[in-house]
Amino acid sequence: TCVCVFDQSVGYLIGRENKGLKHMFTFMNLARLGTGMQGIGTMELALQNSVPYTRERMSMRALSGVKDRDKAGDRIIWHPDIRRMLLTQKALGEGGRCLMYRLGKLSDYFFSAKDEKAAGRVEDEMGLYTPILKGFLTEVSQEAAYYGMQVYGGHGYIKEWGMEQIARDARISTQYEGTTGVQALDLIGRKILTSRPPLKLLTGYVREILQFCAANASDQRMLPFVV
Repeated sequence: TCVCVFDQSVGYLIGRENKGLKHMFTFMNLARLGTGMQGIGTMELALQNSVPYTRERMSMRALSGVKDRDKAGDRIIWHPDIRRMLLTQKALGEGGRCLMYRLGKLSDYFFSAKDEKAAGRVEDEMGLYTPILKGFLTEVSQEAAYYGMQVYGGHGYIKEWGMEQIARDARISTQYEGTTGVQALDLIGRKILTSRPPLKLLTGYVREILQFCAANASDQRMLPFVV
């Protein structure tokens, strides 16, 4: 990031006078979604850099028995703690991507809405998603980045592998375009408690999840995820 100095600069009015804050949130919300996408990219990058290393690095023998019999040790991808970290990176990244896809669908619904009332409902739902995507995805991107460093052991902290760069990039994403605390205030204060009636957006969101679970309860492939 950088410091911008605007001393002796000329300012120009954009939009209507005294409506600047409202106009600002138009592009600020878009920037927040972009930062959430950065969180997804961070998680994916951490995973892609972690997996190849764990498939090559050998250390000790797996607790479940010898895996690489022709080698002096087993590849560390066989070790439970390594698998836990890789699967956490994968789950967070794929889950975050699904959330972003959902918001993309809502955006399409918004632009294809047949009237202002329908567009307003979709816009409200998009507003509920925005602080969740920005706040949550950037926070868990740090976890994925730290796991990426961890699988490398002691030398995951040095510049040679690039894992520490991913961790630093993940850290700043929780701060700009509104810190995680600001996203929490936005979610609770502006999107949940002040909706009319109160909790309308939240209960609608929870209802949609429960309806999905009920609709897929008999699907044996989905059973582990909806029970």
